[in-house]
Amino acid sequence: MLELSNNNELPVIPSKRYFTIGEVSELCAVKPHVLRYWEQEFPQLKPLKRRGNRRYYQRHDVLLIRQIRSLLYDKGFTIGGAKQQLSEDENTEENSANTEKNLIKELRTELEELLTMLKA
Repeated sequence: MLELSNNNELPVIPSKRYFTIGEVSELCAVKPHVLRYWEQEFPQLKPLKRRGNRRYYQRHDVLLIRQIRSLLYDKGFTIGGAKQQLSEDENTEENSANTEKNLIKELRTELEELLTMLKA
C-alpha cells in the first residue's frame, strides 16, 4: 500500500466521514483539477456525487489518492503504469483474502472432525 515515508510531508487525515474536493486537495497536495482528471483515469476512484454534482470523498478515497500521488510523483510511474500497479495490488489483496478464507474453512473442517471424534 502507501509507504509511510511518502506520507510524512502530508497532513494527517481528520476523522470525518466525507471530505470536499478542496479538503482532499489540501490533504493530498494535489490540485482539484488533477483529482477530477484522476477520477477519469482510475476506475477505483469514485467519490460520491450529490446535489449539483458536488464530490464527497471518503477516507478510503483519500488514501487511494495518496497512493496514486506516491506512484506518479515519488516513484515516477506513468498513468498507465500506476493503473497496472493498483490493479496488481488489488489482485494480491483479493488472493490473500481468499487464502485466509480457505484456511479458515480447513481449520473449521478439522475442528468439526475432532469434535466428532471426541463425541464418539
